[in-house]
Amino acid sequence: MPIAAPIADVDGGDMRRPSYTPRALRKSKAIRVAAWTVVALGVAAPVARRRMRLPKQAVLAAAASAPVAICIAAPRTRTRDVAACALQMWAYLAAYEMPHDDPEALARRVRIDYPVKVDRVLGLGVPPTLRLQRLLSAPGETRRFEKVLVWTHWLWFAVPHAATAYVLLRRRDRFGHAAATTYAVFDLGAVVYHVLPTAPPWYAAQRGRLGDHRTPRVRRMMVEYGEQFWKHRWGPLYSVLGGNPLAAMPSLHFATSVNAAHLLAESGRVEGVLGWSYALTLGLALVYLGEHYVIDLLAGLALAEGVRALAPVAAPPLQRVQRAVQAIEARAQA
Repeated sequence: MPIAAPIADVDGGDMRRPSYTPRALRKSKAIRVAAWTVVALGVAAPVARRRMRLPKQAVLAAAASAPVAICIAAPRTRTRDVAACALQMWAYLAAYEMPHDDPEALARRVRIDYPVKVDRVLGLGVPPTLRLQRLLSAPGETRRFEKVLVWTHWLWFAVPHAATAYVLLRRRDRFGHAAATTYAVFDLGAVVYHVLPTAPPWYAAQRGRLGDHRTPRVRRMMVEYGEQFWKHRWGPLYSVLGGNPLAAMPSLHFATSVNAAHLLAESGRVEGVLGWSYALTLGLALVYLGEHYVIDLLAGLALAEGVRALAPVAAPPLQRVQRAVQAIEARAQA
């Protein structure tokens, strides 16, 4: 899945264009129509893929082409920037859910034991999730601080995109970098989910692979509180947001929040404090609530920092692609 944001990152000033002949104008219209067609196919393919049994590769190709196509079909505005990011996430969601199209096949492939073993070492004999729940939780009760942690988890669905949008509004000149790093983290994580599906702590506990004879199995407090708070709406809500429950390594919750904290810190000191406070609170929540192992968080941290470190290396080839797309855009917007 390509990163559309740097391709969209053109100068905000007016572009002087030469006068065009009627034939050139017809070509411009044809380019725009073709680009909008690609956008439409990219939106429709993930929706229709199960019903029409579309090949996964074709769906991903269509969805991944849509963010680039929107940069050709429409002149650059903040609305187009947001649309390109939304289409990028639409492609990511399709890739994220695909391993779970066949739950039984995914269950046969999923790795359960290796993160348990690593977290036992990190927790000095007891996985940190078990240690924290044993120390602070009360079976059958959701305490106030646990509700705060659950809401911190739920808010994550907006945080990486809100941070990127904040950069767009406050520092548009840095939007390309912000969006590229954010969505590169998402995309690279999705690749790992296909290659190395890994179970979270609550799943391992359900299968008797996490715990010992002295402790109850790990509670999944997000579900406990979700059923209590959302009532009959919880089932449909979770079915939309939990499209692949066996995608724990690396933790994209933590990786994208770390990247968001960096972006906010680059925008200002107060923003940085807020960003890092959220990321650290989310990290605690993910481990305590049984959603991720500590090793998942460490892998997510490595992913986020790796993407940021490699961004200067990736910039030259991305800029060449950017210039090519901008050349087509200039013809399309004649």
